[in-house]
Formats: sequence, structure tokens, C-alpha cells
Amino acid sequence: MTVEALHTARTLSDHLPVLIIIIPFLAAPLTVLIGSRRLAWPIAFGAALASFVISVLLLLRVLDSGVISYAIGGWLPPLGIEYRIDAANAFVLLLVSAIGTIVLPYTIQSIKNEIPRRHQTLFYTMYLLCFTGLLGVVVTGDAFNVFVFLEISSLSTYVLVAMGARTDKRALTAAYDYLVMGTIGATFFVIGIGFLYAATGTLNMADIAYYIQIHGTNRTLETAFAFVVVGMGLKAAVYPLHLWLPNAYTYAPSAVTSFIAGTATKVAIYVLLRFMFTIFQPDFLFEMHAVRWVMMPLAILAMFAASLIAAFQSDFKRMLAYSSIAQIGYILLGIGLLSTTGLTAAIVHLFNHGITKAALFMGVGALVLRSGSSFYAKIEGMGKVMPFTSFAIVIAGLSLIGVPGTAGFISKWVLVQAAIEQGYWPLALAVVGSSLLAIVYVWRVIETLYMKQPAKGWVRQEAPLTMLVPLWIMAGATVWFGIDTELTMTAARTAADGLLHGFMAGGQ
Repeated sequence: MTVEALHTARTLSDHLPVLIIIIPFLAAPLTVLIGSRRLAWPIAFGAALASFVISVLLLLRVLDSGVISYAIGGWLPPLGIEYRIDAANAFVLLLVSAIGTIVLPYTIQSIKNEIPRRHQTLFYTMYLLCFTGLLGVVVTGDAFNVFVFLEISSLSTYVLVAMGARTDKRALTAAYDYLVMGTIGATFFVIGIGFLYAATGTLNMADIAYYIQIHGTNRTLETAFAFVVVGMGLKAAVYPLHLWLPNAYTYAPSAVTSFIAGTATKVAIYVLLRFMFTIFQPDFLFEMHAVRWVMMPLAILAMFAASLIAAFQSDFKRMLAYSSIAQIGYILLGIGLLSTTGLTAAIVHLFNHGITKAALFMGVGALVLRSGSSFYAKIEGMGKVMPFTSFAIVIAGLSLIGVPGTAGFISKWVLVQAAIEQGYWPLALAVVGSSLLAIVYVWRVIETLYMKQPAKGWVRQEAPLTMLVPLWIMAGATVWFGIDTELTMTAARTAADGLLHGFMAGGQ
């Protein structure tokens, strides 16, 4: 068992678990109070970069020393709110903070063309609140605190999606649909937390886990499990609870889609993992059979149905939206296998798909900047007009398929291994088969960019460096993590071991 680092915080480094939240949270209202468009971006970028550095330090400390527990205000759990960090949430913190930081330079030029000038300061405020909420959901060890941070991130995301109304009024209806579905999901989730509190008398996750371990389950806890899974399933766009996602991703500003596609659904899946494996624990999941006989069929359905729908789209952004639903299916399949290798595959795919999809949506945004649209008919021949942008899109597309040498291959390979370990050869073939469908929709993009002629009058003109550099950082990351897997696989395997063996309950 890993040693738990529970101690009184005295130095600045001891306060890192709370600083990762406080810095962007204070920066958000600061951008509004100052009211300067010129200062809004530096404030946002500085706060996000600080959170990214902290997330790196926390991940290294967790991998080296074990679980970190931080008591807010010195009030020890379960009376006080606890921020508790193990390998699983440290890894997700790294993903969210990295994408949030890298997307910010991209926003400089992107929002000038997609968001009214008078709303650009508000954009950075909402961005930081969403960023703070996502980090808070991941770092907290208090069940109700998860709901609070979830609402902070969700409410700001609805506003961010609606800001796409300048280019397409359908962003308003997309934001409204997202709000309705998100509110239903949050309601289910908070009802589940209410049942947990009624059954255990505490909101501290480790304390709830310890209670269940000692006293066993009952109908109230089983009801709580159902509400939590359905609520977070809506937030994570688990098929068939995904109806809000295609329009939200399609009509939101490009910078917003790049950020939330790589982070929001991943954080929701993390919450599912945390509640399923830390609070209810693997023994409960084996007894309920809900994961294996409900989640796995839905995962397989998502992998094929969403991929088929993606293949027939005429809009690049909408195609990527449906692709995201399919990729979430792979993650759920890994979870459903209820094994260390399966969970490792799920966690590493959560990370790899996050960076891949962020790169692809950044690429689409760069194309939209020049062509004015993300429809295939409007971006024909852009490989000749924007060669560096188009090549980065191809690299990220290969990762989406799972071509060897890319990050997407690593997670799909581990997922196939996990299925074969348990003798589920049909599942292994399903992973390979659905990846072949990805070839179809990625090939359509390549064909559009390179095998068709650009419209008359188009001259070679690349995206601005503020968009091109972040795009290539993310595209390069898909190759880097496809070749050097030490960080991702070590963190994912440590996280999977911890989840399957009750990491957070272990310190009780």
C-alpha cells in the first residue's frame, strides 16, 4: 500500500492542491474588474500556466510519494472539505491544465473572428471559471463539492457555447439544449449524493467508501449508484445520453470546442471512475453486474453507431463531435472489463483522446478562419492553401484512427490486450473493426484537403502563429505520447491499480 502524505500544510509547496484552484478562480473576476481586453488574456494565460505547473508538480509528487490529502482551512475530514490527490486525478489534472493552457494562445486570433469585441473580456472570465470548475471536480475528495464545481464549469460552458451566436445563431439553441440536458444530469447526480448522505451520514468520499466497506450495501446505496451513473452519463455524453454534444461542439466558437472537447467529457468520465471504483468499489460492481451488462453493450453501440454517423457528415466539426461519442465508447469498454489492464486502457485513452481531439478542433478552427466555414465543400483543397495546418490535422487524424506511432494506437492496443486477457476475442475484433470505420471519416477529410482543388482566387496563406504553434504542440504531443509512453502508461497503470484496490479508502 502506498504511503499517504497527510500532514499539516506549512510551506507553499504544501498548499499546491488548493492553489491550483484558487489562482484561476481569483483571476476570473479580476479580468472583469479590470475590464481591459488587452489585460484579460495575459491574466488568463498566467493563471492557467500556474495551474499547469502545479499539476506537473502534483503528479510527480504522487507518483513518488503516494496520495496527497489537504484539509481546507485546517478542518480535518470528514468534518472539513478535503482535497485528495492520487495518480488518477493527478493525471486528469495534467490533461485539463495542459489543454487549458495551450488553447489560450490559440484564442487570441480565433475569438477576434468568432466573438463580438464587447464580449471578449467576458469570454476569458467564463473560460477561467470553466477551467477552475473542471480542476475542482477532479481535485476534491468531497462528494457534494464535486457537484458545486461541476455546476461552476457547466454554467460557464453554456455561456461559452452561446458566444458562437455571432457566426451561427444555432449556437443559442445548442447552448439551451446543453443547459437543459446538463441540468437534468446534475439533478440526477445531486439526488444520488443525497441518497449517499442519507445512507452513510457523510459526504467525504473516503469516509463513504469506508462505511460501505464495513457495513456493506443496501437499496439506498444501490439507488444512489443508479442516479450517479445516469447523471454523469449525461455529462459525459455516454451513448445514448449524448444528444446535447453534436450541436454544442459544432456551433460553439472554435477555441471553446477545442477546450471542452479535450476536457469536459473526460472530467465527467473521471467522476464516473471515482464513484464506481473508489466509493462503491470493485466488489460492488461485480455484484451489481451493471457495468458489464449495461455499460459494455452501450460502449460497443457507441463505437459503431457514432462512427457510422460520423462517416456520413458533411461538416468537419460535426463529424468530430460524433467521433468523440465513439471514442467515449472505447473508454467505457475499458472500464467495463473490470481489470487492471482494461482500466489502464480506459485512463490512457482518456488522456490520448483528449490531446488528439483538441488538436483536431484547433485545426478546424484554423480552417474556419480562412474559409469561413467547416463544411467539407468550403475547405476543399485547403491542403494546398494551408499546408502546415492541414498536415497537423492529418497527424491528429492518424492518432484518432490508432495508427502505430501515435497516441491513439497505444490506448487501443492496450484495450485489445485487456479484452484478449479475459478471452473476449469478439471485443478485441470490435475495437479493430470500429477503428476501421474511423479510417473512412478521416480519409474523407484527407481527400477533401488534398485531392480537390481550392476555390478560384485562393492563395497560399497559413493560419497566424498564435494558432499554428498551439496546434502543432498538440499534434506533436499525439506523436510524442505514441512513441514515449513512460509517463502516460506509468500514470495510467498506477491509477488503475489504485482504483481497483481502493486507493482513497486505504488511508482510513
